[in-house]
Amino acid sequence: MKLKVYRPLNNNDGIVGKKLIAGCFVVGVVFNVNAQNYWKKNSGKTIAKVVLTNSKTNEKMADKGMVKFEKFSQPKETDACIFVDPDFKYQKLIGIGGAITDASAETFYKLPKAKQKEIIEAYYGKNGLGYTVVRTNMNSCDFSSDSYTYVQDNDTSLKSFNVGHDEKYKIPMIKEAQKAIGNQFTFYFSPWSPPAWMKSNKNMLKGGRLENAYYQTWADYYIKFIKEYEKRGINVWGLTVQNEPMATQTWESCIYTAEEEGDFLKNNLGPTLWKNGYKDKKVMIWDHNRDLIYQRATTTLGDPETSKYASGIAYHWYETWNNKTQLFDNLSETQRAFPDKFLAFTEGCKEQFMMSRIYDVSLGELYGRNMINDFNKGTALWTDWNVLLDETGGPNHVGNFCFAPIIADTKTGEVHYTYEYYYVGHVSKYIKPNAQRIGTSSNRAALIATSFMNENGQLVTVIMNESDQDMDTNLWIEGMSAKLSAPAHSIQTVIL
Repeated sequence: MKLKVYRPLNNNDGIVGKKLIAGCFVVGVVFNVNAQNYWKKNSGKTIAKVVLTNSKTNEKMADKGMVKFEKFSQPKETDACIFVDPDFKYQKLIGIGGAITDASAETFYKLPKAKQKEIIEAYYGKNGLGYTVVRTNMNSCDFSSDSYTYVQDNDTSLKSFNVGHDEKYKIPMIKEAQKAIGNQFTFYFSPWSPPAWMKSNKNMLKGGRLENAYYQTWADYYIKFIKEYEKRGINVWGLTVQNEPMATQTWESCIYTAEEEGDFLKNNLGPTLWKNGYKDKKVMIWDHNRDLIYQRATTTLGDPETSKYASGIAYHWYETWNNKTQLFDNLSETQRAFPDKFLAFTEGCKEQFMMSRIYDVSLGELYGRNMINDFNKGTALWTDWNVLLDETGGPNHVGNFCFAPIIADTKTGEVHYTYEYYYVGHVSKYIKPNAQRIGTSSNRAALIATSFMNENGQLVTVIMNESDQDMDTNLWIEGMSAKLSAPAHSIQTVIL
């Protein structure tokens, strides 16, 4: 029997491919069958740039000069190494960014004009972090100053639909980001709750369910939102069906079982989007924690008529409320089950804000650990939560105060950049949209790493040391190696 190796069938170039052969499905690891030696293809390209953030020396994304790759045929187990093989290619990056919520926008417009300009440049400008993705909330969320919708009570016709609320702060800030990003601007939205009158508990807060009688009205609501934003020049790339559909929160929330979410997508939201000419909008299901992602995906997308309306599977990182660690393996299992859907990280933050802790390196390490593992498990889109919050960790109308990469003191006008900002930047600044993830592994538990190849051929590796020990390591690529120093509690990016 002759063994055949197939490329993936999905446009995301995921880690698993399926091919029908003589009535049977074959599932296998995907790799580049036309592999060539990286160094032969890049002769003379043996010098790499190193950028380092080191908490002990207080260096932030510091240029550490160049390192040279030299022949190193076979490492020993005693040699600490990060192994990278450019012949093994996986998912392509859609983009990296953060959410512009009511809280972010309200804080932004309380600052002096010069600080506003600084923040836009810091995230979206040519010298900033390279953010291309913006998420926002449809209707209010916890990071709003109050609860609101876009229609009058009991207006089933939606004739009163008006996004005037968003025109004061949120839309102007989104447009500032859009202007700075340019053509790669990727915008999507999520609802936290339908209007109270559509729900079983008659309240936007504290869970409740969307009443069956309002399934179509709620689907039409999404269309109204898209039209109003696009009328204002904000192109909508995609949407999630519901933010955190299994969480009954003290703030805006709405519960869907996997079957209910599937029914709403198949019978209402999906057909309504397509009928209105929005077949190209990327619909993401779940939008909640990694703990249930596999069950939700296999249940909701088990029906082909539902699955055809979904492009991605979204998730958050808050499963630690019920677990000691993040459940990264659930992502790879879900990607294997659905190689034609992209994985999207849509929200994460450090909760329980304390102004005295904004310079803790642990904040950055939380981000670095999650980003590296998420990408290595197949994630294609990565979106932080609020891009900006004030000195209280808000505003938040239910007191759910959190950290953000940039904290602004609206009383003094001072802007604080946390380690979150720099750790995200080690990925987002150097790894560009459409970059393809490259096979990477580490032989030291203390060192974690991921690698991507940009469209221009740049090979970018991000290495993080979360331990208390300084370590020397080798970045090993097909028989060549560069010697690196990985200080304790540091992250570095190597650009070859």
